[in-house]
Amino acid sequence: MSEAVKTLVVDDHPLFARATKALLEQIERIEVIGIASNAKQCLEQVELHQPGLIFLDYQLPDKSGTEVAAEIKRKYPDIHIVIFTGIELRGIFNKLIKIKVSGVLSKESSERTIKNMVNCILEGYTMLPIAFFHQMELTESLVQESFLLVEEEILMMNMLVKGATHDQIADQIFMSKRTVDNYLRKIYDKLGVKSRTEALEKFIKSKYYS
Repeated sequence: MSEAVKTLVVDDHPLFARATKALLEQIERIEVIGIASNAKQCLEQVELHQPGLIFLDYQLPDKSGTEVAAEIKRKYPDIHIVIFTGIELRGIFNKLIKIKVSGVLSKESSERTIKNMVNCILEGYTMLPIAFFHQMELTESLVQESFLLVEEEILMMNMLVKGATHDQIADQIFMSKRTVDNYLRKIYDKLGVKSRTEALEKFIKSKYYS
């Protein structure tokens, strides 16, 4: 009999985390060792148990899934990571592939799809939506950036992604709020967007986001 694969669920929504755990426990060879609700707990559990598979929520309260995945893969390259997300990540698929995650799944995926993904990974494969597979070559060309951001602009946008207000950004980088406002207006112009939401969405898909 094949050895059980230790699996960790990382999600800050308790109900969803428990549901994911219950689903994974139905899969042969999977042994769920626990649930982590943030990046800190995740990294502690990885250090303690060195699981073979991690279902990792893309949006955690203290770090992004991209940061956590990259940190884990640097230290434990053989751990399989499935990014589990409720938002569209097509624009950063190349970044996730570079980190060498083993798969990306929508939280709206059916139980059957989730089980199929796990079984594929256990066999050394992954799964992609057919529509995305057909457009992979096109997507590669679309990720080339049409805008340039300087170091301070990148710093500000990364802080915005993490939920910082304009006042908090001003305090942390020792600028006036008015200067920060002016910087962000210029950034929005560079990105070709009108709102903070549009700017964040475009920035997250860019090469500047980390």
